[in-house]
Amino acid sequence: MRAFRNIVILTGAGISAESGLRTFRAEDGLWEDHPVEEVATPEGFARDPALVQRFYDERRAQIRAASPNPAHEALGRLDREFAGQLLIVTQNIDDLHERGGARRVLHMHGEGLSAWCRACDARHRWEGTLGDGPACPACGEAAMRPDIVWFGEMPYEMDRIFDALASADLFVSIGTSGAVYPAAGFVQQASANGARTLELNLEESLGSRNFDETRLGAASELVPAWVDEVLRD
Repeated sequence: MRAFRNIVILTGAGISAESGLRTFRAEDGLWEDHPVEEVATPEGFARDPALVQRFYDERRAQIRAASPNPAHEALGRLDREFAGQLLIVTQNIDDLHERGGARRVLHMHGEGLSAWCRACDARHRWEGTLGDGPACPACGEAAMRPDIVWFGEMPYEMDRIFDALASADLFVSIGTSGAVYPAAGFVQQASANGARTLELNLEESLGSRNFDETRLGAASELVPAWVDEVLRD
């Protein structure tokens, strides 16, 4: 790896799988044994809000019980020691990047430990239940939902992500399937802007052919080794 000064990293479910958090969509189209249309769409929430709130209450508990693995900790080290520009864009709703020491993190699909009030648009750190219809701490309305980007909704801070991709000289994808857009198209945008592209994944993704280099293996092994290369240079 040559020296880079502006790195954008995309992380997906594969980086947290080694911490015991299941990937978002299994091959059978289920997420934690539920069809994603039931628990990850605005329509599903409208049909059965109690089911959706219960589902994310369970995810919240799982996130709190999980611990960062060596891949998260390596990216935390990169964040602390890398003097150039860095943005870690994650598709994951857990907080394992932050607990692993990273600070330059953008959650494009929302956060499991956050609640969004549909009445006043406030967002709050939230570690307990939403299933009992708690009042919003800001406005008092019982209009809280998980602060998650569901299918059919716009991912967060896309302008900031596109700006970062436009100026990056290295784009790295870690633990992603290459199946969910717009994130699946980031490698092509970065490459078109002149960035070198690297994939670190357990197996080849749907977008592997678009990367300059693909390294296959466990994230807990590949990511620390790659971070060592970057910081050594």
